[in-house]
Amino acid sequence: VMVWYKVGSIDEPAGETGISHVLEHMMFKGTKHLKPGEFSRIVSQFGGGENAFTSYDYTAYYQSYAANRLPLALQLEAERMHNLVIDPKEFASELKVVEEERRMRVLDQPDAYAWERFAAVARPGTGYAHPTIGWLDDLNAITPAKLTHWYQQYYQPGNATLVIVGDVKRAYVKALVHKYFAGIAGQGEPWHATGAPHPAPGARPITLRVPVKVPSLYMDYNVPTLGNIKDKRDFYALAMLGGVLDGGSSARLESRLVRGQKIAAGVSAGYSGTSRGGGLFTLTATPNPGITLDALRDALQKQIDDLKQTPPTADEMQRVRAQVLASDVYAKDSDFGQAMALGRLLVVGLPWQLDDTFASELAKVTPAEVSEAARRWL
Repeated sequence: VMVWYKVGSIDEPAGETGISHVLEHMMFKGTKHLKPGEFSRIVSQFGGGENAFTSYDYTAYYQSYAANRLPLALQLEAERMHNLVIDPKEFASELKVVEEERRMRVLDQPDAYAWERFAAVARPGTGYAHPTIGWLDDLNAITPAKLTHWYQQYYQPGNATLVIVGDVKRAYVKALVHKYFAGIAGQGEPWHATGAPHPAPGARPITLRVPVKVPSLYMDYNVPTLGNIKDKRDFYALAMLGGVLDGGSSARLESRLVRGQKIAAGVSAGYSGTSRGGGLFTLTATPNPGITLDALRDALQKQIDDLKQTPPTADEMQRVRAQVLASDVYAKDSDFGQAMALGRLLVVGLPWQLDDTFASELAKVTPAEVSEAARRWL
């Protein structure tokens, strides 16, 4: 059972960054009918597992049980959807946990720290420019009253997507959902950050010096997503482009820059194209000893330029399609993987059927379209 709320750090105004993530923590800290910690105790008592996560685009909660515990899972989710209690003492304690989490996961991790600074210039003027966990000064400015307002605004049935995967029957599920959620009043559509792509902001180089033994290179290109791209075929072409560059030992970047020229110790490329706002085409790389970041950047650029001029071969295209299909099959081996695939699409406003048609749409992409996508967007 997963409940996805369409609210994340993209929706947070300046001065309130991190509030979605702090609220996620508080959702385990007590409700009108459950004492702090009792939610997790009940889940464990009945053999279940639970967790949650916050991203730029959404906040999601999940529980996993034997199928006969479905009523319990729905009852618990309905309870915290509309009966959350934000106790000032519990809030103060949990805020310290979040601040320590930020120190451990970001400030004490040079790669995470660098990526946070890099992300701040990757999509300027949007909610993607601040970290999901929030800036430390903003975390200190969050109050129980602000958190309560955020909860009341976004945690309601009209802003939630419920995904249930498992050995259950549809009629039984619908009856249970009606029983536990029908009485929760909605409040109309809350405000959301726009999903329209921003104008290209231009080149934004950044150099960050931190105490590390091995340097890293990050490159991002601002590209559209499936939700705001004009021609849907461009989305699939960009996905194929990412696979041609990276995706196994025979991919271009691995075979040419790591094993061939030995310029890079590691390299990756990927396209994030199912977010609510603008997307990114990202390349990351670590140079081998004696190779400068400038030389590494030039080598990556040369591979992109080659792809602009020379379309991928039929074998390259087939490799990417086979990998996508295999990944899709493996992901659906678990109930959790199926629920993730469905919820991630629905909460950003995309039809869930796309999960079933992704592989077939990739199969329609031609080598010429991949090269055209590289010329247009990179």
